Amino acid sequence: MTASPVRAAVVQAGSLLFDTPRTLNKLTDLTRDAAGRGAQIVVFPEAFVGGYPKGLDFGARIGTRSPEGREDFRRYYDSAIEVVGAESAQFAAAARDNRVYLVVGVIERAGATLYCTVLMYAPDGTLLGKHRKLMPTALERLIWGMGDGSTLTVIDSPMER
Repeated sequence: MTASPVRAAVVQAGSLLFDTPRTLNKLTDLTRDAAGRGAQIVVFPEAFVGGYPKGLDFGARIGTRSPEGREDFRRYYDSAIEVVGAESAQFAAAARDNRVYLVVGVIERAGATLYCTVLMYAPDGTLLGKHRKLMPTALERLIWGMGDGSTLTVIDSPMER
C-alpha cells in the first residue's frame, strides 16, 4: 500500500506585538487560507500569539529596571494567554472549522510566569497537547520560565510517517 502524502503549511508571518486580538484574527485567516490550499496540518511560528519581543530589553540592567521597561513588560504580560481560555477556544475553532491539525506558538501566562509554549489541536478542535520551551536562550530567560519536560508529548494521528 502506498501512503498518501501529507500536505503541511508552515506559516511564515509575524504577529502583532501587544495586540493579541488582531493576532488571533490573523491566525484564523491564515489557517483558513492554508486549509483552502489543501493543508492538513498548519504550523505557526514560535511565540506567534503574544509575540517574540525582538529588540526589547524591558529596561533590565543588573540590579535595576527602568519604569519604561516595566511598562513594556506589563504590556507583554497582558498580551500573553492562559491555555484554557477564550483564546484557546479560538484556536480550537480555527482547527475545527478548517478540519486541520493546528500547531501554534504562544506566550502562555501561568500565574506570574510566562512560558514560550506550543499548542497542538486536532481537526475536531480538541487540544492534543502543549509543550513549554525547555531552555529559553540568553535574554529570553529574563521573560520566560523554563519548561521541565513534563509537557513533552507524542501525538498519534492517522497521517503516515
